[in-house]
Amino acid sequence: MAIAREGLTLEEFLALRAEKPALEYADGMVTQKVAPLYEHSVQRGEIMLALAQQLRAPNLAEALPELRSTYDGRSYVPDVCVYRRERLPRSARPGRVGEVFVAPDLAVEIRSPGQRLSVLVRKCEWYVEHGVQVALLVDDRDETVRAFRPHHPVDVRGRDARVALDEIVPGLHLDVAAVFGALDAE
Repeated sequence: MAIAREGLTLEEFLALRAEKPALEYADGMVTQKVAPLYEHSVQRGEIMLALAQQLRAPNLAEALPELRSTYDGRSYVPDVCVYRRERLPRSARPGRVGEVFVAPDLAVEIRSPGQRLSVLVRKCEWYVEHGVQVALLVDDRDETVRAFRPHHPVDVRGRDARVALDEIVPGLHLDVAAVFGALDAE
């Protein structure tokens, strides 16, 4: 993490100027996300495309890259998140949402080089303890996707599997092979 600052309140954090990579806030500590490398960006793009294609026709939910979500005293920026449309707050301007202060339905974290798996596992556990229906942890090192759900053991899926996401939208899923196959040399 390039930045680590302690002692700020959530309100002080939210008043900070935006930085790239994004800043996150938890328990009075501000950290900066790891800058994505090629593999991370390809995987994020593949996940976004796969989810967006499935969500477009029913128009029940929206897949979003790196959207800040602030709730329950923390402010995180998952690599990908999905919100069912009825859960997105609306501003006074039609079709506008603005800042989001509710947990996403789905949060996806993609492990980058230098990131400790234990840190991302704790983040995914926090997500589901605070309103996220499913948190996915994508790990290129062992080509797995870990699915965290409230009151369920972690479901680890390998390259030949599919992660069902029916609790978000019936029929929604993520093919693990597609996420990692996007990196395969032709």
